[in-house]
Amino acid sequence: MKKILFLLLFINIYSSNFCQLIKGFILDRNTKEPINFASVYFNGTFAGTNTNDKGYFELDGSKFRSMPLSVSALGYYTETLTDYLNLNLFRIYMIPRVFELNEINVTDKNLEKARKRNMRLFRAEFLGLTPNAKYCTILNEKDIRFNYYWDRDTLRAYSREPILIRNASLGYEIKFYLDEFKIDRRTGNLSFSGNILFKDDMASDTLLSQYFHRKRMEAFLGSRMQFFRALWAKDIKSAGFSVFKEDNVTPDYEEIVESEDSMMKYLGFDEKLFIYYNNYPFGTIKLLYQGVPFDRNGYFDPLGVIWEGDISSRRIADWLPYEYEFTAY
Repeated sequence: MKKILFLLLFINIYSSNFCQLIKGFILDRNTKEPINFASVYFNGTFAGTNTNDKGYFELDGSKFRSMPLSVSALGYYTETLTDYLNLNLFRIYMIPRVFELNEINVTDKNLEKARKRNMRLFRAEFLGLTPNAKYCTILNEKDIRFNYYWDRDTLRAYSREPILIRNASLGYEIKFYLDEFKIDRRTGNLSFSGNILFKDDMASDTLLSQYFHRKRMEAFLGSRMQFFRALWAKDIKSAGFSVFKEDNVTPDYEEIVESEDSMMKYLGFDEKLFIYYNNYPFGTIKLLYQGVPFDRNGYFDPLGVIWEGDISSRRIADWLPYEYEFTAY
């Protein structure tokens, strides 16, 4: 009897330590009404759920305790929470989203041509221009809107609906909640932000699983995900990376990573760093604020970093979920 009680107690403790159930309600900030079918998820993963008709949700966050929690809903700004682990039940009040762009019915031939040009530019900058991008399809392009009559030097894109993408090269179907997209036509400077939720993994098809495995491995090697995983492990050299300051001196680890705790490490350097991969100049990284967090899965705060060079050319078409586990052939 004591053995059985001990076993039950052990299972209880094990479950409480390894299952971090996040529970709460999603509500409209103005009306305080529940928002049904809102998406609650960890950005860049498969881990997500939807609220019910009362705005209630439950989500196991044990695998991603170091990452912020994201909430997206049609007609609202995406909310991001970082301090949720110590709350038993919480309420998130979402702000209704006001789109800057008025709806335009593209019937004029000139506007049809302009939309086609804008869509080509959007695909190239949003998906990227790597080989994987050729096998990506945006399934709901009709939901994407562009500015036509103002600020002609800057292309802006909007979508009330999440952008649905099928990546036939890496074998994923994903949702992208677009917050901002703008590109200066003269300089080519690009800024876009949003959250990504992986929905379907096509690698379950045994006929294509080896193909997807190879393509994912190729996408991982030399990626930002690999860089941060190697940086977490203090082993960037074995991963093929090398880092230099502007004076061509290799910084010490403590000059790159300023501090750490049990779940996160934090970047802390003032100058631009130059990254090489397999002795090839791969790009630069510059911080927008001190203490940019990253974790063992390769997650980092994208709003705290500016990338330049080849490493910045890898866009949505080359994105892997944080659940990805690298295994070589």
